[in-house]
Amino acid sequence: MAAAHPALTPEHEAMRDSVRRFVARELTPHATKWDEAGEFPRELYKKAAAAGLLGVGFPEEYGGAPADLFHHVILSEEIAQCGSGGVHASLFSHSIGAPPIASAGSAAMKARVLPGIIAGEKISALAITEPSGGSDVAQLRTTAKREGAYFVVNGEKAFITSGVRADYYSVAVRTGGPGAAGVSLLLVERDTPGFTRTSLKKMGWWCSDTALLRFDDCRVPVENLIGEENTGFRIIMRNFNSERLGMSAGAVGFAAVCVEEAIAWARERTTFGQKLIGHQAIRHKLVDMQMRVAAARALVYDTCWKLVNAPRDPEAIAQLAMTKNFATQTMQHCADGAVQILGGAGFIRGSRSERIYREVKVMMIGGGAEEIMKDLAARQLGWQA
Repeated sequence: MAAAHPALTPEHEAMRDSVRRFVARELTPHATKWDEAGEFPRELYKKAAAAGLLGVGFPEEYGGAPADLFHHVILSEEIAQCGSGGVHASLFSHSIGAPPIASAGSAAMKARVLPGIIAGEKISALAITEPSGGSDVAQLRTTAKREGAYFVVNGEKAFITSGVRADYYSVAVRTGGPGAAGVSLLLVERDTPGFTRTSLKKMGWWCSDTALLRFDDCRVPVENLIGEENTGFRIIMRNFNSERLGMSAGAVGFAAVCVEEAIAWARERTTFGQKLIGHQAIRHKLVDMQMRVAAARALVYDTCWKLVNAPRDPEAIAQLAMTKNFATQTMQHCADGAVQILGGAGFIRGSRSERIYREVKVMMIGGGAEEIMKDLAARQLGWQA
């Protein structure tokens, strides 16, 4: 059920309807097959582009379309209706890989890179997390040393979405001293000599391409610097905020899918002479699930409204961190409840709830783990010891 909020306009709802039709036509019927295959067709990027989904929020001169944060929330919530986080993650990896280019890249870089990404002809990825650490970006170890007209990059990145198939990688590197002040972003292209990618097997998101990246003396042109040298940390943090909001909305969408599937099963399944939904214990479980979905959805939309009006307000940032935790916990609760209600059928691969159950943990970890989000919220609220 669509979330009602005073800030939503007819344009927002028209977009919701458009995305919902695309999901029902192009994603949901194929999600299980793609998950079992471990990938989805590359042609899907062009289909999503033709439907106007890849350009949301990107500049019009490169093929994008104007959008506010509510458009992004609606997109994430509706894409989740296919019940596949793997499709969501890889098909929209450009939503975290390309914004740094759009916001801080040179005019030449934008003109060269963005049109192909938005048209679905090229794939964009973000490469920040390393084997030695994820959320603590300020301590990253991948180095980029200036040698004339090039940066020479050495290091590794781990758990990178679209890591094998991407054409462009927005890579966090250390160009300066220790800490946040020494971090930069570089655009690394897939055919760069010394750049290798190794596919990783995962608990969930099977159809999503996830990889370990290795850089061995990769020579990256200086003009591929995104923004100014040693200013990458600020760009990354700004990117994290939109990623966390999108993940929160997606988590609410996945939780809603679990409730929907559990209700449908409870109305069909007969036990002890009556439909499963006729048992009070099951109805109460479903009500509890729906209650949490409604609360999480309301929190996501309230947080979105606050970020639209005051994007740098510490209380809004704190609420965003709490929202991600609450939304993903809601997803976890509803996935567990749905699988329990489906019983043996919920343990067999093929249902959306079974797949979402496997995918919960990556949502609770990716974009900032629960513990990091709690600490971030406390700092933003001024609760330091």
